Amino acid sequence: MKRILLAAVLGLGSNLALAGDITKLDTLPTEGFEKLSKDLVAAFNYKAGAPAEPLGITGFDIGVAVSVTDLQASAEWQEVLSNSERLGTLTIPKLYVQKGLPFDVDVGAFYFTVPGANLDAWGAEVKYAILDGGVAMPAVAVRGAVTKLSAGEQLSVDTRSVDVSISKGILMLTPYAGIGRVWGTSTAEGSAATLGEVKLSQSRNFIGVSISPGLINLAVERDSVGGISSYNIKLGIAF
Repeated sequence: MKRILLAAVLGLGSNLALAGDITKLDTLPTEGFEKLSKDLVAAFNYKAGAPAEPLGITGFDIGVAVSVTDLQASAEWQEVLSNSERLGTLTIPKLYVQKGLPFDVDVGAFYFTVPGANLDAWGAEVKYAILDGGVAMPAVAVRGAVTKLSAGEQLSVDTRSVDVSISKGILMLTPYAGIGRVWGTSTAEGSAATLGEVKLSQSRNFIGVSISPGLINLAVERDSVGGISSYNIKLGIAF
């Protein structure tokens, strides 16, 4: 089962290589750049991928993840990609790690680079469990996160986010949900610099479930930023 899930995650991620490079951003009008930027911020903001409860001082969670975002600016994506492919969704593979620290604090990071596309990104988070949960009580946590995307010579995107989440473990299952805010800055560079930058401030909500049979940790999640949905699957080893 573990091998099947891992193959599915990596197989989904490999599809992004078909997207091509972002090389024609300078062909967009200002309105098109704004629409594209909303998709980018929704796709590349930091995804929770974990319940509110802390990992604990000795805890680790490391593995792979994939997010698939429903794009609202399909025509604009087709315009800017080097292969002029029309996209309805954007698939993003990731490597991630989360580590528990003292005082119910967790830190985490992800990184991805996609063969065949000029997309590289990293992200980092700090999460503090206000309530660490128990038999009768849910866990409640607050999180702050940042991400940075580089798309070749024409585009960079930065996001910052805060959220509050709640979770409650039931045997191997831990459902969780949260709300928050995402701030994004999409900056046109190089030959597209005349488009300037787009600044966004959008609401966010997410809901998911973590399944932990033994050392294996599988999380499935829906994340929405400004009405744009992403669907995430994370598979790792947690201890």
